[in-house]
Amino acid sequence: MHTDTERCLRAVQSKDARFDGWFYTAVLTTGIYCRPSCPVVPPKPENMRFYPSAAAAQQAGFRACKRCRPDAVPGSPQWDERADLVARAMRLIADGVVDREGVPGLAGRLGYSTRQIERQLLAELGAGPLALARAQRAQTARLLVETTAVPMADVAFAAGFTSIRTFNETVREVFALSPTALRERARPGAEAAAAPGTLTLRLPFRRPLNPDNLFGHLAATAVPGVEEWRDGAYRRTLSLPYGPGIVALSPRPEHIECRLALTDLRDLAGAIARCRRMLDLDADPEAIDGLLREDAQLAPLVDKAPGRRVPRTADADEFAVRAVLGQQVSTAAARTHAGRLVVAHGEKIDDPGGGLTHLFPSATALAALDPESLAMPRTRRATLTGLIDALAAGTLQLGIGSDREAARVQLAALPGIGPWTVEVVAMRALGDPDAFTPTDLGLRRAAAGLGLPATPAALIRHSAVWRPWRAYAVQYLWATDDHPINHLPSN
Repeated sequence: MHTDTERCLRAVQSKDARFDGWFYTAVLTTGIYCRPSCPVVPPKPENMRFYPSAAAAQQAGFRACKRCRPDAVPGSPQWDERADLVARAMRLIADGVVDREGVPGLAGRLGYSTRQIERQLLAELGAGPLALARAQRAQTARLLVETTAVPMADVAFAAGFTSIRTFNETVREVFALSPTALRERARPGAEAAAAPGTLTLRLPFRRPLNPDNLFGHLAATAVPGVEEWRDGAYRRTLSLPYGPGIVALSPRPEHIECRLALTDLRDLAGAIARCRRMLDLDADPEAIDGLLREDAQLAPLVDKAPGRRVPRTADADEFAVRAVLGQQVSTAAARTHAGRLVVAHGEKIDDPGGGLTHLFPSATALAALDPESLAMPRTRRATLTGLIDALAAGTLQLGIGSDREAARVQLAALPGIGPWTVEVVAMRALGDPDAFTPTDLGLRRAAAGLGLPATPAALIRHSAVWRPWRAYAVQYLWATDDHPINHLPSN
């Protein structure tokens, strides 16, 4: 979008928050860059330059605006919508892969050379993977500086910097303040209240956001010991690269409140990225709902409760296992099966603030299970163990950097994995916004009630008008049923 100067100018002059994260505005006379909705008086058009990423603006010599804090905007919805190399790379960079494994590690996960990746990122985002990762480190550093009392040396390494000197230089360059001044400005004369390793953050989103089916689905399907709804928050354990964590997510009118307890603060950026993906916070509801409203049958559902998101997952492998456990059984039965696996094979954790007890077991841990111990039909046991073996061996790739279509093919090749399971995993684990489940009984029942075609083949044909947002159409159709997944828990 940054190449469409007239459209960018209109967005900046109207302070349109819908475009926050789509592009960044740099001001030649002040040397700063802003989000489109910055509350200051817009500069003259001839003094504005537009960049596709904060990293590109920083590379061009601009520093972040202290008023609108452009690093704290929702991410571009393109990286969830698209499935190409650039989108896959951006999802992996957000997860911290470059900080942990370097650019060669990123290239290895994507199956391309480092030169190809750098060339494509530079062409589209104006910055290579190192610059994009550096911009993310600066954002993580700001969060730690402003919201905790963690010593600056610890902040530097937790944010992913290799030296304190680089940390100091980057913070000064990006924010035009030293780390100490940044902390004092955020909390003048006060110490952060949170204990080390515990953070309270605000996760932004594009409005509107309807939390009912989002949090209702996560709470209603929660696996005992791994997830729970407590005191108005969805809480769950996280298996992170440097150690386990616990997150509590609460819906608020203007943001999602996120309380993170981490074993190692180096996991902060990755934990935030996983929470944002799980709640689908980078979606563009104006674009999605606008297209779905063009269908006369869907329009009343969208108008009644706009801004529905797709409830996703914090761990793709975990969700695939749970999807197989949930085949042809009730929500309660699926939770029971998953809970038994967790107790038998999951890693125990401490949760002083609630009732969480375990991490969901990894595919490697589940590879040791005895199929005869599973209280389910023999054919579904075989399906589950076949899935686990493929995940543990790496022949099935469901991570955030995986190729969605290749993953569909790999899933469908496994015995007992049918189209419904493939599409549910594509929707909630792979994050495909166009995933569609035409054989789902709840979807067909809702479609029939609205006068839409109810047979799978006819429904697929009709769904062409909902593309590329069919996963969101599914959420609106499912919401016509009075099921707990569609209601925000009351306590």
